Amino acid sequence: METDAQLSERDRSSCSHEGQEERSRSSRTRRGLGRLIGGGPWRRVGVLVAVCVVFVLLLSAFVVQPFLIPSGSMENTFRPGDRVLVNKLAYRFGDKPRRGDVIVFDGTGSFVQKEPSQNPVVALVRGAAAAVGLAEPAETDYIKRVVGVGGDRVRCCDKRGRIEVNGKPVDEDYLFPGDAPSQVPFDIVVPEGKLWVMGDHRSDSRDSRDHLGEPGGGTVPVDKVIGRADWIGWPVGRWSGVHRPAAFGRVPDPAPGGAHG
Repeated sequence: METDAQLSERDRSSCSHEGQEERSRSSRTRRGLGRLIGGGPWRRVGVLVAVCVVFVLLLSAFVVQPFLIPSGSMENTFRPGDRVLVNKLAYRFGDKPRRGDVIVFDGTGSFVQKEPSQNPVVALVRGAAAAVGLAEPAETDYIKRVVGVGGDRVRCCDKRGRIEVNGKPVDEDYLFPGDAPSQVPFDIVVPEGKLWVMGDHRSDSRDSRDHLGEPGGGTVPVDKVIGRADWIGWPVGRWSGVHRPAAFGRVPDPAPGGAHG
């Protein structure tokens, strides 16, 4: 039968062994960190830069992505060379795009019927640069304004040349000065789960109107939306938020079958 002294000795031996293992693990961790950040100041700078790059790419992939405006199709709301910040969480938790929102979306299957081929290495480098706003976005990515959502009847134009949504004329004060709402007449009921989108510079925008005769009828699937453009982040002189126009607040809900007069 073991005595109290023997039990005490065994406990001390066990604690000593566990302590040695803990110190050994701690020592290995310190050596690993030392190897990672050691090697002089340039290596430490390299590690810091790598960590920052990974953080920025993760932020861009899941939260906010800078988007370089490549053309004048959204003037004067955005100008070529502007960097807008795209909120990728805007529709992540059940909210859906609304009339007047400016969205970035993947146009594959709606605006682009076949994805362009390119060198995989070039595509990877370009994609990383575009993710932080240093290069133009992919050819399949677009930025436009939502004019109609699922069930809406969108037509052009009324007697005063205005676009109507569900029978309600929309005064589009964001249009490029001198532009007509559309030179192309159209009348469409937007399918459920789809969006009718147009550029603010109508005479310089290829948008839903230009794809009416193609698969999808010019509408963009909601699940192809990348995010909502909420801010202009660059240049500094143009820092501002992007707001939903009040005009769309007066548009009624769609009638069954889009049967507005």
